Amino acid sequence: MSTTHAPATRRLASSELVAAAGVAALGVSALLSPDHIEDGPVICPFRRMTGLPCPGCGLTRSWTYLTHGWWQDSLQANAFGPLLALVVVVLAVLAVRARVRRAPAPSLDRLVKHPLSVVVIVGWLGWAFVRAVLAI
Repeated sequence: MSTTHAPATRRLASSELVAAAGVAALGVSALLSPDHIEDGPVICPFRRMTGLPCPGCGLTRSWTYLTHGWWQDSLQANAFGPLLALVVVVLAVLAVRARVRRAPAPSLDRLVKHPLSVVVIVGWLGWAFVRAVLAI
């Protein structure tokens, strides 16, 4: 008598969750109107409390402009918006490829600790600091 086992389901890795959330955010950005994106309320808690922009301030506007092809406006809203969108898309492709191949998902810890990632993160935080100082 043989027993059949149901295929094991793999839990979602943190990189898959981040990729899914990022792709969803890009999708929502594509649905928002770039003509009226500046008219909305300030949703950043840090900016509401201090009046200063945080490193993520402008990402919603940046991604909305980006998904509608408004590159210059995207870069002006947040200079790191297009780069972060590219990272999300690449991470999503890697996660889907790993899932299809039944391979381990990309390690988010390993990706964040990669020297290129560290340079980008330090640059982003440095840019955000300068932007906040200039806003004072």
